[in-house]
Amino acid sequence: MAKRTRSTKKRVVKIDPVGKAFIQATFNNIIISLTNDSGQVISWSSSGKMGFKGSKKNTPYAAQMAAQDCSKVAYDLGLRKVKVYVKGPGAGRESAIRTIHSSGIEVTEIVDVTPVPHNGCRPPKRRRI
Repeated sequence: MAKRTRSTKKRVVKIDPVGKAFIQATFNNIIISLTNDSGQVISWSSSGKMGFKGSKKNTPYAAQMAAQDCSKVAYDLGLRKVKVYVKGPGAGRESAIRTIHSSGIEVTEIVDVTPVPHNGCRPPKRRRI
């Protein structure tokens, strides 16, 4: 029994000049995704992908390098304007937005979508001594 080779088609992403940028800045890493208006990813990058390790991944410089890498690919494919959605408490939020703007992609709007608990978890029971 010979194994059947299955050919997979590469997903074709429609690239408009207007899209969205998602920046997820956690305490450990920064992930930047540039998408079209329907949410299909055009290009992405992270500080870990750029070669930073450990605590250096959550620095503004690492975010700047990741944003530069990501936006260069998207700009070459035809992305010109983005609406930025920022999530998380990380250090490289502002530097990533500045780098996307300076690479030629116009930032039209910045929205913070960090999840905030309405009431949070139940606190631990009172300590008895």
